[in-house]
Amino acid sequence: MPAPAPLPAPDDSRYLALCSRDARFDGQFFTGVTSTGIYCRPVCAVRTPRREHCRFFTLAAQAESAGFRPCLRCRPEVAPQALAWSVQDASSILVQQALRLIDTPQAWDTPEGLGVARLAQRLGVSDRHLRRIFEAALGVSPLQYLQTRRLLLAKQLLTDTRLPVTQVALSSGFGSVRRFNAAFAAHYGLNPSQLRRAGAPAAPGDAGLCGSIRLAYRPPLDVPALLAFFAQRQFTGVECAAPANGTLRRTVRLQAGSRELTGWMAARFDTARHQVWLQTSEHLAPALAQVIARVRAMLDLDADPAAIHAVLGAAFPGTEGLRVPGAFDGFELAVRAVLGQQITVAAARTLGQRLVERLGEPVATPWPDLQRLFPSPATLAQAEGEVLGQLGIVRQRQAAIVALARAVDSGQLALHPGADVAATIQALCQLPGIGDWTAQYIALRALRWPDAFPAGDVALHKALGVQGQPQPARAATALAQAWRPWRGYAVLRAWATGCISSASLSKA
Repeated sequence: MPAPAPLPAPDDSRYLALCSRDARFDGQFFTGVTSTGIYCRPVCAVRTPRREHCRFFTLAAQAESAGFRPCLRCRPEVAPQALAWSVQDASSILVQQALRLIDTPQAWDTPEGLGVARLAQRLGVSDRHLRRIFEAALGVSPLQYLQTRRLLLAKQLLTDTRLPVTQVALSSGFGSVRRFNAAFAAHYGLNPSQLRRAGAPAAPGDAGLCGSIRLAYRPPLDVPALLAFFAQRQFTGVECAAPANGTLRRTVRLQAGSRELTGWMAARFDTARHQVWLQTSEHLAPALAQVIARVRAMLDLDADPAAIHAVLGAAFPGTEGLRVPGAFDGFELAVRAVLGQQITVAAARTLGQRLVERLGEPVATPWPDLQRLFPSPATLAQAEGEVLGQLGIVRQRQAAIVALARAVDSGQLALHPGADVAATIQALCQLPGIGDWTAQYIALRALRWPDAFPAGDVALHKALGVQGQPQPARAATALAQAWRPWRGYAVLRAWATGCISSASLSKA
């Protein structure tokens, strides 16, 4: 009997993916071409280089550290991020936490900015230890990774927007234009103005200073299901999701340093090219790094469907396109979660609509159906019980909303993907009226924790077939152990399908 053919080496497999221009591998690796000194995404439309001219890298920072410059055609800066959640040793978890902080501008948009020493302090380790494990795990230093992220963001803003170079430098995290120009020239061999002249043409229909920003994702992505989730929960005046034409618009409030910015954003899916076109109001220009990161999280554009479905496919067949809907604003999502405790989605939407109409502030947008901001933490922190009671919100939820607002407004609680998941869940559960279900739901959608699992959810019990058992939450948790680290995606698939595969249940 002939021996089985040997499996291809990892780099040979990557070369096959490069030859096929398979969008499922976008962002999973980058190809450095030694004959040109350029590195590209797997989907790049240029002529495929010869195998002996290719070097493969997991991160853009690795390619740039090796001396390669980003391709001006496929634009590595728009690729989805490669997220690794399967590693469990302490060093890998620390590196993962560091990457989440670096990739979350909301976490380091402060007057001090983000440096290696401050990053290490946030993680509770020495900067020497952080550098050591970072280089051991990724082959680059934290500073090299951070610098690459800043430069690629600047490259994206230069190409997709008409922001002044000074604004691009500051929005990308550089302390001065001089440092920005020096870093750009050293890494890319161009000055920012030269890159802007060589940039890709603007998208059809873009307008305003902020242009149309491209955000790529890996297929498959069930766009109608994702937008339908938002549409079922949207508050009139704040958000408008249209599954039929693949668009999502909403009003925006965020902090940029010491300033509060308000405006709007609009996202349009381009499923043929596996990307999203993002437009924002000019008022949000100083915080475009935050807006881009929030939209990527909100639409779950960095998910790896192949890795997730490899774990969940047997239990939930035919659901590989489903994503976990995130949140543009973590505080807003948390208030929604409190309002939704033990009532239907429609009832929670009614309460939220009343809250927006009573306490939300007006804002100007190009669309008449978007004209209101969700109430700020400062506003709800001062809300009186009588006001909330008149909206139909019961006392227990009134207390939870006010306590939540005060914790966020004071800075004691951060609800964004860069936050410490375990510490945030613990802090949430210590607030009055917030239990494990609410905390896990917030962790799933606001903190973007893919292993969040609201074990007490009644709809989940029904879908998993454990609702009749004496301890359904414990039974659901035991059943879900095989789905780690993607239990959050399993929850969304169970909610969407209403059931789990009988074959999977028979194995459990």
